[in-house]
Amino acid sequence: MKIYISVDMEGMAGITAPFQEKEEVPSFRRALHNQIRWIIDGIRQSAVNGSVEEITISDSHGSGTNLSYDELCAMDERISLVSGSPRKHFMMSCLDESYDVVFLAGYHAGPGEPLANMDHSFSGRAVGCLKINGHYMNESTTNAALAGDYGVPVALVAGDSGLRRQLIDQKQMPWVEFVTTKESLSRYAAKFPPQKKLREDTVAAVKRVLESDLKALPLYRVEAPIRLAIDFKTTAMAEMVAQLPMVERVNGTEVDVICQDMTEVECAISAITGLAGIA
Repeated sequence: MKIYISVDMEGMAGITAPFQEKEEVPSFRRALHNQIRWIIDGIRQSAVNGSVEEITISDSHGSGTNLSYDELCAMDERISLVSGSPRKHFMMSCLDESYDVVFLAGYHAGPGEPLANMDHSFSGRAVGCLKINGHYMNESTTNAALAGDYGVPVALVAGDSGLRRQLIDQKQMPWVEFVTTKESLSRYAAKFPPQKKLREDTVAAVKRVLESDLKALPLYRVEAPIRLAIDFKTTAMAEMVAQLPMVERVNGTEVDVICQDMTEVECAISAITGLAGIA
């Protein structure tokens, strides 16, 4: 069995604001490693631990250099780390059809969700809204769709209460085991649970997932050709991106691009938001 874990930041317990990434580096990194450690504990305590051959961890926030290779490898000898940027499929780099299941850790709500800590999609500075084939998407659903193209289910998500509302209550991905890392009180405020509870909740959820029939889990699929629509926060961003030959400008702030599969979608998101970020 091969397990893929994509690790973001904004949905982690212990973090409420972006400045902590640079101004509170030790505690910031500790928050990420704590959540990963609890997931690994769940894997090790599961009935299928003996069949797990590889645990790939993707450092999926910012520049992708938030996680300690030494600290991760000390947790379990089966761990490999995907780090750095730029890279293809940034948050899901190196995922392919050889994996059995995907976990998303530290994920957050998409933009516009009320009472959602650090809500955004892919670029908080640039993206106001992201849609695929007319449907509102967040990072969890977009990355689940890429995993679906490979035939790999997303089975567990650990994130804030805002994301839980989107995935579970709004039924964007109602089948996942969801671990609530914090109760979001506003964009930059949250109530964190006792660490003991969050650790126990994470271990129990991981065990339930791995001891279930993974092949029975739904795959998140989108129909091709795929229309990716991004509504930027300024007209200047749309103007910058609209110079690309495959991009259609729909209005002052929105652009569309047609993609043939989720690989193209993920690459387009990375390239287009990166370009918009310099406008």
